[in-house]
Amino acid sequence: MINRRDFLKTTSCVAGAALLAERTALAAQGTLITRAVPKTGELLPMIGLGSSATFASMARSEDARALRDVLGTLVDRGGRVFDTAPGYGASEQVAGDIANELGIRDRIFWATKVNAAGREGLSGARADPMKARAQIEESFRKFRVPTIDLLQVHDVVDVATHLPIVKELKAAGRVRYIGITSTRENQYAELIGYMKNEPLDFVGVDYAVDNREVEKEIFPLAREKGIGILNYVPFGRTRLFARVKGQTLPAWAAEFDAGTWAQFFLKFAISHPAVTVVTPATSNPKNMLDNIGGGIGRLPDAEHRRRMIALIDSLPAA
Repeated sequence: MINRRDFLKTTSCVAGAALLAERTALAAQGTLITRAVPKTGELLPMIGLGSSATFASMARSEDARALRDVLGTLVDRGGRVFDTAPGYGASEQVAGDIANELGIRDRIFWATKVNAAGREGLSGARADPMKARAQIEESFRKFRVPTIDLLQVHDVVDVATHLPIVKELKAAGRVRYIGITSTRENQYAELIGYMKNEPLDFVGVDYAVDNREVEKEIFPLAREKGIGILNYVPFGRTRLFARVKGQTLPAWAAEFDAGTWAQFFLKFAISHPAVTVVTPATSNPKNMLDNIGGGIGRLPDAEHRRRMIALIDSLPAA
């Protein structure tokens, strides 16, 4: 699979790269689009930062401090939402250290998860409640905050154990919003059940121009129940960049202020009215800046979205 950095190297000539850089720089001077959290009306910038994949890999390396420029770029350009999890290696610890060092800890919307059963929980293993509580307390310690903005049960793992603890912390005022995540289509029926029957503030799901399954039931239900959506992997990790390798960004993308393929993909995601925040992961500050440009300016309308889907669906699957 081609990654974003290699994609840019292999598809841009010098003049084209300069033009894209200019467009990205201009876009970054604007104001990030915000959307309200359905339950409270709190406005959140629609482009955030995830910390799986390349961010997590960098956090484990000797170059972890390089991530300070990524997190700094997010906040300097008006972003707030940082999505992480105990399962993402050293991401929580490194992000907490950097935020404290840069003095931006209180400007970040801290979103993390709990899963005390680990990967075994995906097969039905139960979590130890004491371990779940300890894991959450570790997140508080790493972020150095008295309140976590969003705490979600990770990948619908042992919700019966985890969710009561999460709800208890919200009732105590230590957590502001609660939710459940799912990145697997075979979990969606279970997730939908919890959306119908539990007082969730958010769900976190995968959504991209070539991965639209959640539009069928999850997005409509979220709007009906007033549940916010954290949109994960809007690039399909590296899948979408592989699909458009060698393709020129269509001229009509300028009609909604997309100057790069990354912005094209991000604008598709945030133009859906159910989406609250998109959290693409990156370890590169230039990519972070490019992503910010995806949340600035005009958004695709219904006809644009149809053209975007048709274009991507016409390309070979990666």
